[in-house]
Amino acid sequence: MPESDLSAVPEIMERAAMKPEVFLPDDYRPAEDEPFMNERQLEYFRRKLINWKNELIEQSAETIDNLQDSARNVPDIADRASEETDRALELRTRDRQRKLVSKIDSALRRIENGEYGYCEMTGEPISLKRLDARPIATMTLEAQEKHERREKVHRDD
Repeated sequence: MPESDLSAVPEIMERAAMKPEVFLPDDYRPAEDEPFMNERQLEYFRRKLINWKNELIEQSAETIDNLQDSARNVPDIADRASEETDRALELRTRDRQRKLVSKIDSALRRIENGEYGYCEMTGEPISLKRLDARPIATMTLEAQEKHERREKVHRDD
């Protein structure tokens, strides 16, 4: 975690400690007929993000264990090449997970700041279905598609 992020940790923990815990039934799902990003919705997404982050961290620990176990000297060239390919794939997966954890942390900060659930391009609410499917989303589907089209045009130049 960068040093600038570390300075915010005590402040975030203090705010979290001051907030009363939000009751959330196990079967709760955000609904369109309730106020957008009310306390229950925010708590639902906060828990979803924290659980996802914990799963990724556990998988990362497994990856590290697997890499340490596979660091043996394999005499057969074909087996060694296969093992190196597996290792490279595992490292790429680990890097994607690291980036995903960073995006999850960013989403958790947006929840704390009251910015979660709103498009960073338009300021409009992001649909609950989109957030449920991809809780790290920062743009509405329309804004994301427009952004990707623009990226594709610039890549093709």
